[in-house]
Amino acid sequence: MAREKITMPQLGESVTEGTVSTWLVAVGDKVNKYDPIAEVLTDKVNAEVPSSFSGIIQELIAAEGDTIAVGGLMCYIETEKDVQDEETAANDENDKDLVSVDNTAKENQSMKQRYSPAVLRLAQENNIDLLTVSGTGRGGRITRKDIEKVINAGTIDTLKSETIDVAPTMSKQRETFIPDVNHGDIEIPVQGVRKAIAQNMVRSKQEIPHAWMTVEVDVTDLVTYRNKIKHSFKQQEGFNLTFFAFFVKAVAQGLKEYPQLNSQWAGDKIIQKKDINLSIAVANDQELFVPVIKNADEKSIKGIAKDIVELANKARTRTLKSDDMKDGTFTVNNTGSFGSIHSMGVINYPQAAILQVESIVKRPVIINDMFAARDMVNLSLSLDHRILDGLVCGRFLARVKEILENMNETTTNVY
Repeated sequence: MAREKITMPQLGESVTEGTVSTWLVAVGDKVNKYDPIAEVLTDKVNAEVPSSFSGIIQELIAAEGDTIAVGGLMCYIETEKDVQDEETAANDENDKDLVSVDNTAKENQSMKQRYSPAVLRLAQENNIDLLTVSGTGRGGRITRKDIEKVINAGTIDTLKSETIDVAPTMSKQRETFIPDVNHGDIEIPVQGVRKAIAQNMVRSKQEIPHAWMTVEVDVTDLVTYRNKIKHSFKQQEGFNLTFFAFFVKAVAQGLKEYPQLNSQWAGDKIIQKKDINLSIAVANDQELFVPVIKNADEKSIKGIAKDIVELANKARTRTLKSDDMKDGTFTVNNTGSFGSIHSMGVINYPQAAILQVESIVKRPVIINDMFAARDMVNLSLSLDHRILDGLVCGRFLARVKEILENMNETTTNVY
């Protein structure tokens, strides 16, 4: 007999947790090794978790919506068939991550009085008597969703814990302002990708001393060149040649000349990355992802444009893989696609900087003491002041500006 654990895998380089969005199996299902058993959301990717063994699913520890740390227990699988008469003993032996608050639970085959650490913590922090809560989990077990439902119902003041000794200050340790929910308001759970983004942004703002710089770039010649060839390019290649591909190419070239911006903070040292892997923001209807164009400095404008299209399509169809999301060294964000003309991006931790490419707009510019209508764009750089200073960032932006202002039919080959 072998009762094995299936745990949350590492689904990306900096991923520390995942949220179970959908179980693809149920208790009693037979699965083969590598069969997908659950869909999981992280800040990097939506992915399927494969089974580590062949056998029969014995117990689902995590509920849909639960967030589990990498290495945390998801479920149990029985790798032998003839274990029905030993199932109870196996449950008692292997459920070491569950805490019993009543010795009589050992004699009770129900799961009602066996609680996960997350359930116990929530109950303690909110002074909830678990004996008064109805469980919806397997065997009547109380899940985290059951506790959250009690909290959201606003009835916790009437629940006095008798079986758990709660220190008077426990519920005050993590006091957070929660606004009133009125009739007609919509409550949206913060979980999955949105939760991971929120945590990463808070960490970035708390740990990174941000500074900002902006330059104005005349891209009139670039606009003329791209508009001249975009139709023939689409017919020949089968995908669009966007302005963003030109900007990504210029940034990659600038990073090659100023590699200090292609760095990461590592506590007592700075790691200057050899590869130039550019993270770009893409989205579907509700979620934002930051996939990576690998070795962007080695690619043509056509190659970059192709990568942008493929990564955007993967995001829309939810087919991004963990490999598509990892190893980014610098982020380029196309905020201009929303009509923005100036913004200050939050750095994609642990990178050293992020560049916002704003909207291209026609502005009156003085050339040779005369007004002319020119296509202008702002480039807004957010930088980690622990790693970078204004001097090197100013030079980097000046170089990217120079490259873009000299992109035209004569100087630039998209192939």
